[in-house]
Amino acid sequence: MKKNILPSNLISDIKNIILQSKEKAIRSVDFQRTLMYWHIGKRIFEEEQNKKKRAEYGTFLIQQISEKLQPEFGIGFSVRQIHLYRQFYRTFPILPTPYAHLSWSQFKLLLRLDSDEQRDFYIAESLHNNWTVRQLERQIFSNLFERLQLSNDKESILAIARKEILPSDPTQIIKDPMVLEFLGLKMQSSYYEKDLETAIITNLQEFLLELGNGFSFTARQKRITIDGDEFYVDLVFYNRLLKCFVLIELKTHKLTHQDIGQLQMYVNYFDRVERLPHENSTIGILLCANKNEAMVKFTLPLEQKQIIASQYKLYLPTKKQLLTTIKKEMDKSPGNF
Repeated sequence: MKKNILPSNLISDIKNIILQSKEKAIRSVDFQRTLMYWHIGKRIFEEEQNKKKRAEYGTFLIQQISEKLQPEFGIGFSVRQIHLYRQFYRTFPILPTPYAHLSWSQFKLLLRLDSDEQRDFYIAESLHNNWTVRQLERQIFSNLFERLQLSNDKESILAIARKEILPSDPTQIIKDPMVLEFLGLKMQSSYYEKDLETAIITNLQEFLLELGNGFSFTARQKRITIDGDEFYVDLVFYNRLLKCFVLIELKTHKLTHQDIGQLQMYVNYFDRVERLPHENSTIGILLCANKNEAMVKFTLPLEQKQIIASQYKLYLPTKKQLLTTIKKEMDKSPGNF
């Protein structure tokens, strides 16, 4: 029987090299495909410009190209797909080097967006957070840009996404509402806070994605002792951008002043016991099914920024619903937008 003399980490290291090389090869192939579609779109657009006096020429041109190429190269050259290549070039007339990290599937999602501001935001977030196609799709469908816009101006949202500035206020990165459709909890069903907490822990990766940039999970049911009495903080996170602890209390009932007072006590404890000298003040989030703005306003001191009430939704809100809410906020505080 031969003695195994291989170092314990040799095989795992070689496997990692193989997997990384395969991943790079796939990315390289996808980028070349994306570049090919961009060049096709550019060539079609240039031909259209040469015949710009004929308004119907573009439609005729794409139809003819499809008829010539689809029999040989397949469904990738259907009329619909060729229209997409043309739109791709017109939307992105220049492809900077960082775009090489985006896949064609991600570009197709970006082409559906209504504005350059939205595209710039989702591109920056995709690149900095290394979002997969599925993650980008969920963030677009959950209207992340519009939800952040409820408490921020567009310029700040884009600047933070591009990492041109760091967030100075927790509301710049904490969403309201938070969309937790991935938990699988039904609106019609009755459930307890522990059910909500368990569902979040089970789907922690998706919850961290929903929380946003810079969050890492620290503890669940964190025990703290105050004068011999024991209390438990539902969820504890740390945000490296804000450089502070973020405590989350889950409430499935309508928000009360007792809930706010309890979370304020937890925040005070972390500030005085857990926080290090170089860290910023602790933030507390009341994640509740029904948010009472007036209750928050009159329970907490004016200008305080440590306690935030954020409503959670178990379904994806429509863009129309969010834009209606944004309009209401703009009407109330026109100087904020």
